[in-house]
Amino acid sequence: MSRMLRYGLWLWMSAVIVWSLTGAPVAQGFEGLYGESPQTSRIVYFHVPVAIASFIGFLAAGVWSIRYLISRRPSFDRAAVAAVEVGVIFCVLAIVTGAMWAQVQWGAAWNWDPRQTSIVLALLFYLAYLSLRGAIDDSETRARLSSAYASLGLVVSPMMFFILPRMMGPSLHPKPASAEFDPAIGVTLLAAVIGFTAIFFWCQNLRRRQLALASVALEGRRA
Repeated sequence: MSRMLRYGLWLWMSAVIVWSLTGAPVAQGFEGLYGESPQTSRIVYFHVPVAIASFIGFLAAGVWSIRYLISRRPSFDRAAVAAVEVGVIFCVLAIVTGAMWAQVQWGAAWNWDPRQTSIVLALLFYLAYLSLRGAIDDSETRARLSSAYASLGLVVSPMMFFILPRMMGPSLHPKPASAEFDPAIGVTLLAAVIGFTAIFFWCQNLRRRQLALASVALEGRRA
């Protein structure tokens, strides 16, 4: 990422964070079980975007994995594993921020809500991917098997993030019709999603480059 883009992203996210915490409207009707202020709904400006960014990253990992299986180019495998690693971090952030809000809104950080459960299953799926990579010593075999596994994420991720929660029954998660939503909430959410997704791919690119340097150093030691 060029210096100008990095500065632009920094300014964008600074504006999004300040606006989300101070100027953006709150969602009415989310006072919580104990009468807390609806200001607590501001966490949605962070919880939802990091969850979406992790989902996009997992899909990108699947695409890079398929490209590796077709071309056998190690750079695609490195891009895929970097996307999964950063995606796991974002997924954990989504779970943690969601649990923080659930503690206020529902009285418990964990409620086995369909959306809570499905995102944890998605996290376990990609942790298993990382475990698979760590269990195989041969680099080509590791890349081939893990790419085949990650390509399944193109089906598993949409299932876990969107389809399974609806199949599991009613959710405690709010729906747009359950509160008085100001259109500015949607605009702020969109700006946050764009910013967090850009941060995701910036981090993914840094990790990919790090893996490439580590690969070159390993080849040098072998030579």
